[in-house]
Amino acid sequence: MLPIILIVLSAIAAIVVLFLLVVAFQPSEFRVERKATMVASPEVVFGYVNNFHKWNDWSPWAKLDPTSKETYDGPASGTGAKFAWDGNKEVGQGRMTIKESRPSDMIRIKLEFIKPFTCTNTAEFTFQPQGNQTLVTWGMTGHNNFMGKAFGLFMNMDKLIGGDFEKGLASLKTLAEANG
Repeated sequence: MLPIILIVLSAIAAIVVLFLLVVAFQPSEFRVERKATMVASPEVVFGYVNNFHKWNDWSPWAKLDPTSKETYDGPASGTGAKFAWDGNKEVGQGRMTIKESRPSDMIRIKLEFIKPFTCTNTAEFTFQPQGNQTLVTWGMTGHNNFMGKAFGLFMNMDKLIGGDFEKGLASLKTLAEANG
């Protein structure tokens, strides 16, 4: 009986060690990116992203919790503008700060999640003119700690939020094209 227990415990230990090794060798960095072309000038599209007060008009997460508590701080738009939210389990709690804003070209945002998990990522929007259109790229990069790497084995970040980026860009496109 004792040899069987030792074999089972050894097998369990080997599986745990193998799992830990697989997790340890997962990539530390991730990037999610989506693009959309909009029949609007870079200035028009930029204006909707550079001002957090306008995000509820196109953000895919605003529709998930219309009763989310939101606060704004700093300038109304551009570098230093801040937005914080505290919502239901679908949107969680967090804050964003525009760290860099180059008119009609690029916006870089520090994105801090507090709930349901704590992490800090960087979101970036670029606006490239293409004739009477603008190619908008929405990307997010982040660093995975050990738990993030383990989570990544079961849930791909690109699949997790890529669809939300697509919905957001589609809403932004509709808004920009109607008003641009």
